[in-house]
Amino acid sequence: MTISSAMRMKNKQAIEQDEERIRKMVRELPDDKRLWFFREAEKQLKDPDTYATLNFLFIAGLHHFYLGKWVRGFINLGIFLTGFVMLFTPLFGAGLLLLIVITAVELKALFQSQTVVQDYNNGVMERIYREVAAQTEVSPDS
Repeated sequence: MTISSAMRMKNKQAIEQDEERIRKMVRELPDDKRLWFFREAEKQLKDPDTYATLNFLFIAGLHHFYLGKWVRGFINLGIFLTGFVMLFTPLFGAGLLLLIVITAVELKALFQSQTVVQDYNNGVMERIYREVAAQTEVSPDS
């Protein structure tokens, strides 16, 4: 996956179609494998409200860390800290501009938090499904 494809966001309809496709595949699993899938999914799926809260309270990028997007989180944190430190220097205007820009970018993520987390969770569910399905293929008694 390239950085540009990672930064590109699917639209809500495509994300909902992905979720339905994954749910349909999961429904076709045998009962024991489906139970395994749901146990794993319960542990690994993320909450959109937690993501939104982290974004709302801390524009420093904690919501990116919550979804495991470490690079974007560190970039966000670096820009935030740089802007904050610049507020106490003669470069006050540039620091303020950095904070305004990072806030504007993160506001967009805040308003799309449901979609962002749903897309992330689709990726998690698909990965778990593939693990469960691969286990099904390997298992001689299934």
